[in-house]
Amino acid sequence: MITLLYRIYQIFVGLPYYPGRWWAKIILWALLIPVKVEGREKLEKDRSYVFVANHQGIFDIFLIYGHLGRNFKWMMKHQLGRIPFIGYACRKSHQIFVDKSGPKKIKKTYDTARDILQEGYSVTVFPEGARSFTGHMGIFRKGAFALADELQLSVVPMTINGSFDILPRTRGFINLIDWHPLRLTIHEPIHPIGKGPENVENSRQKAYDAIMSGLEEKYQGYVENPDQ
Repeated sequence: MITLLYRIYQIFVGLPYYPGRWWAKIILWALLIPVKVEGREKLEKDRSYVFVANHQGIFDIFLIYGHLGRNFKWMMKHQLGRIPFIGYACRKSHQIFVDKSGPKKIKKTYDTARDILQEGYSVTVFPEGARSFTGHMGIFRKGAFALADELQLSVVPMTINGSFDILPRTRGFINLIDWHPLRLTIHEPIHPIGKGPENVENSRQKAYDAIMSGLEEKYQGYVENPDQ
């Protein structure tokens, strides 16, 4: 009986995720964009993770939201909360806005993320913090890995391919998209090796290397992102 009640609870707390999931699926379906996901079998059921991925473009959102298949919250720039409709939807679905304008704001961001993870959700982060201008990866900030370290959660790297080919950041108009398949590669979880700076750096570097290894050859290698 307790197990049944807990399952019902999980369904209800997960409801805000499903509208976004189907919205993302419908957009990709309407644009006839095929999607391939590899590596879901590496994830344990009912376990919280900190998912990290490269950020090639806006189609990253549709790919992960629609096809990761996990109940999670996004960690995103607080400026996105000001965008009409999108900002409202993100607030209503309790996404996590990252505000780095001062120590109190940063602490509030981490407290919110900690509470959500302890409720059984996962968190998804683009550690570059900004979309690529070239399809290549920039540097990874430490925030997501510090959060994983604090709660002793595993970090799951994910490589996105195809998003930049559909709509490069420099183009910016949805009516000018190019048809291209999307692929999401889920790599092996990176488990904590302790707690503290060494663990943070270990997970950050291993995640970076794993995601880089999954990129198409033409996007291999670091390219500086002036927006980071």
